Amino acid sequence: MVGAGVCHTDLKARDQLRAVPLPAVLGHEGAGIVERVGERVTQVQPGDHVVLTFHSCGTCVNCFRGIPAYCQQMLACNFGGARLDGSTTLRQNGEIVHGTFFNQSSFATYALASERNIVKVRPDAPLELLGPLGCGVQTGVGGVLNSLQAEAGSSIAIFGAGSVGLSAVMGAVVAGCTTIIAVDINPQRLELALELGATHIINSKIDDPVKMVHEMTDGGIDYALETVGLPNVFRQAVDSLAMPGVCGLIGGAPYGAEVSLDMIRIMLGRTVRGIIQGDSVPQQFIPRLVDLHLQGRLPFDRLITAYPLEDINQACADAAAGRVVKPVLRMGA
Repeated sequence: MVGAGVCHTDLKARDQLRAVPLPAVLGHEGAGIVERVGERVTQVQPGDHVVLTFHSCGTCVNCFRGIPAYCQQMLACNFGGARLDGSTTLRQNGEIVHGTFFNQSSFATYALASERNIVKVRPDAPLELLGPLGCGVQTGVGGVLNSLQAEAGSSIAIFGAGSVGLSAVMGAVVAGCTTIIAVDINPQRLELALELGATHIINSKIDDPVKMVHEMTDGGIDYALETVGLPNVFRQAVDSLAMPGVCGLIGGAPYGAEVSLDMIRIMLGRTVRGIIQGDSVPQQFIPRLVDLHLQGRLPFDRLITAYPLEDINQACADAAAGRVVKPVLRMGA
């Protein structure tokens, strides 16, 4: 391993807000260099630079349809704490340590992955920065490009300016959206959104975001993304839509969270849809993100604060407190 991003999903697993068996090695935005491969591996070879991403079974109907983010075994593959056959990968003093978080457990100096969740990337890219492409960045950018398929000249409001939301801002710039509204309560992150290409910002701690979006767009937005997982924010995102707008839900809400929506507004041509991992096929999408970055069109490095691996607790504390956007743990090249 060379680097691994810290994601709020890691923190939720640590705090048992996501049902992951403990003890476990977490980490699911890894980047590194292949050291060894199994005898049936054909996609990568020793020495390849790779990004690790989410896992999928490869045998269910959705994997066969080419939508691995909606694998029917998604929870077991990524949160089950073991391989699908029940075997585990790590032990300490004879006791099981669950080491298959997102089939990588990349908060480590070495990680074990499979061909389905490993992506070869070009060797001239800054490998130590690429880990977040495996989850947060591909989710935000993919939410705009793959899921919503926002057209050039369209308008979009992105609720939440964390790593996923700011990645969506950059994705909207790549898509050619001409009105890009970032909504958050953190003034520093809103300023960063402007620097990354947002055309408007709304501090929802001060202003009513629904009213402001309608005023800024003369009646509503074409697309909206909710990236924070709060029911009231999701309702605001839906209520910001024009007819026939589309709202994508990315934010990971607590289990059992419910939201109330105006049925008439939905009936008038509006669409609400869930989004996992930006609807990406990582082996195709992540190399495209790398190309965009090297062309200067996807400056996701602006989100990153680096920490040595031994400072993992500080990195997690800073992420939880919102002091940094995207911590990346460095293990050395």
